[in-house]
Amino acid sequence: MFKWLDPYAKPQVLFATLLWWQRGLMPLAIVVLLLGTIWGLGFTPADYQQGDSYRIIHVHVPAAIWSMGVYAWMAIAAFIALVWQVKTAQWAIGAMAPIGAVYTLIALFTGAAWGKPMWGTWWVWDARLTSELILLFLFLGVMALQNAFADRQTGDKAASVLAVVGVVNLPIIHYSVEWWNTLHQGATITKFAKPSMDPSMLWPLLICILGFALLFGALTCLRLRTAILQHEAHRPWVRQYVEEQQHA
Repeated sequence: MFKWLDPYAKPQVLFATLLWWQRGLMPLAIVVLLLGTIWGLGFTPADYQQGDSYRIIHVHVPAAIWSMGVYAWMAIAAFIALVWQVKTAQWAIGAMAPIGAVYTLIALFTGAAWGKPMWGTWWVWDARLTSELILLFLFLGVMALQNAFADRQTGDKAASVLAVVGVVNLPIIHYSVEWWNTLHQGATITKFAKPSMDPSMLWPLLICILGFALLFGALTCLRLRTAILQHEAHRPWVRQYVEEQQHA
């Protein structure tokens, strides 16, 4: 069923493919993020209740959405690594985890900055905030486990298990505002029948969400290429690539 993916399990083939994707995704991510943030932070109208403070939504919401998105992709890679023993999938976990941790930190920090004028405090043990904080600990736990054992394979397996088990936290984050009585507001861009945002505010937000996704893709390509070089340093093709780069 997935035979077409077999070539990409080979580090050399994957390395070349990632280089092609990285060259396309990185400049596109920069352009899209600049467009979305400049439009959202500088040119959208003020909210009738929150004034200009709501503009942080153009950073907070994309970071929060893709903190969960990165973890989902990491869990998929972990499942592939555990079931099919694909070493490049295992390396992908290490490539994605720091990106997800940074996205989660951005979501928590901007959420606190947004919550201060709205709630009168930087932090409350709200269900959404607490489950997002747990997500940060999961990312850090995966990163720590990969380097916690003398035998790297044991650490990789333990990190993969944690990544798969931790995916249960994602629906908790998403549905927390519906399952419990929380301060955090409900969904704004998933209510397609009755949009909660004016199009002048919605479009730059959607562009920022796309920009964060593209940046995640570009950074993952970059980090996974680095991981391949580190793990395959003894291979002739890696030595040849390094020599070519030194003489370029």
